Amino acid sequence: MLPVEVLAFADRGPDWADFVDHLPRLVRDISQEWQLTPDGPALHGYTALVLPVIASTGPAMLKIGFPHDESEHEHLALQHWHGHAAVRLLRADPRRGALLLERLDTQDLTNSWDLDACQIVGSLYKMLHVPALPQLRTLTSYISPWTKRLAALPRSAPLPRSLIEHAVSLGRDFATDTATNGTLIHGDLHYANVLASLRTDGPEWLAIDPKPVSGDPHYEIAPLLWNRWDELANAPSGQSVRDGIRARFHATIDAARLDEDRARDWVIVRMLHNALFELEEHPAGGRSLPNADYLTMCVTLAKAVQD
Repeated sequence: MLPVEVLAFADRGPDWADFVDHLPRLVRDISQEWQLTPDGPALHGYTALVLPVIASTGPAMLKIGFPHDESEHEHLALQHWHGHAAVRLLRADPRRGALLLERLDTQDLTNSWDLDACQIVGSLYKMLHVPALPQLRTLTSYISPWTKRLAALPRSAPLPRSLIEHAVSLGRDFATDTATNGTLIHGDLHYANVLASLRTDGPEWLAIDPKPVSGDPHYEIAPLLWNRWDELANAPSGQSVRDGIRARFHATIDAARLDEDRARDWVIVRMLHNALFELEEHPAGGRSLPNADYLTMCVTLAKAVQD
């Protein structure tokens, strides 16, 4: 039986529905081939089914994900890290989107004090950021077209025009900067993508679910700012959202020993690109309006790091 949340993947479109339809048989086939025994209720992420299993090597997790470009090289990154600061890859069938992974604790950083969590993630950066594999897509290949689309937004777009122009200028500079590519980066390292290790030795926390890119380490920071946003927006009286954002930002770059100016510029670019995606999903004259709160968050984050 698939979890209700996984069955709901089918509502995202015909490709997702086809993926869900084939999941039960795919699980059976891979479990038989890899001699896996179920060992608990199914879990899930946003794009994958995750099953606790017993393998020949002991407890493990079978992850079967929806095929998309962000996950295409996940197995290569995990293989390259070889369990160093990241979950250990035990076996992979990339054609079928199946990974057999070391089993970790279910505890993540979601409930840790956010500044402690930022410091933990920052310390993981230093171990994960190694020379990129040649198979990876480059960050430039994403940033260039996104920046062009951002520049093409009409003046009526519900974003400060000066901020759009600033992000476009930065994006164009990054697109021609040789340092934009060349480092293996996780791409989506936030609080829920760091789990407690069950190893008797080694790091206490390990990264999971990479969206690997050949990029710039400074690109990594923004997810730590926009995730757990409600904690910043609903902070006790006397603590401003701006102060909370900046505290996270500095805790992360200090732990990772990153350049403040470059990290700030990437946050601005990434947040304006996120705003762009929201506007593209809800075009003017469409059936639904863009999420105004989300756009406000993107603008607030971009402004806070440059004040």
